[in-house]
Amino acid sequence: MHVPSVESILIFPCNGNGVEVLDCLNEHQRVVGFVDDTPEKQATQVHGISVFGREAIARLATCKVLAVPGSPSSFSGRGGLIGGLNVESSRFTTVIHRAASISPLATIGFNVVIMAGVVVTSNAIIGNHVCILPNTVIHHDAVVGDWSLIGSNVSVAGGVSIGANCYIGSGSRIMNGIQVGGGALIGLGSNVIRSVAAGDRVAGNPARSLKKIDWK
Repeated sequence: MHVPSVESILIFPCNGNGVEVLDCLNEHQRVVGFVDDTPEKQATQVHGISVFGREAIARLATCKVLAVPGSPSSFSGRGGLIGGLNVESSRFTTVIHRAASISPLATIGFNVVIMAGVVVTSNAIIGNHVCILPNTVIHHDAVVGDWSLIGSNVSVAGGVSIGANCYIGSGSRIMNGIQVGGGALIGLGSNVIRSVAAGDRVAGNPARSLKKIDWK
């Protein structure tokens, strides 16, 4: 009888998203350590799991890597931070909570975490390096670009296109067919009824522009 192997994972960094990943693992995945750049965190333990510096990525070369940095204040730097790990794409893993519902017609990239209660429906495309927090719904034919962070209880309607490196705040609603340009931020609880330009920050009901930021 064949017994499936267990995938050993390093999580970067030791942040809120990383700790939440511990609840999302399946029976064939286990975390062997966190990797963090903060000296005060290194050589400590979180929930019984050791925290290492970046040297652990090379030292524990057989481990897969899940990189989940980013917050509303730092999301724009996710690409550079993850790229700085110098990890080949084949070494990244994806973690999907057992209570998430993913259509077999959806496409999911690598280095993705999908948390409890998330629904991804037919023909939706989730890019690489994406985090989707609990109870969010990504409807048919929607696209979530690489490096983007999607908060909890977000509704992304059919045909929505979210560009690369966006931040979608928890509780937001994005109307069908909307385009969200790369690097945009949508504030908590926003109701997005018109397209959002690249690099824009919007919030409110309906969502309005707050401050334009450079997006390259």
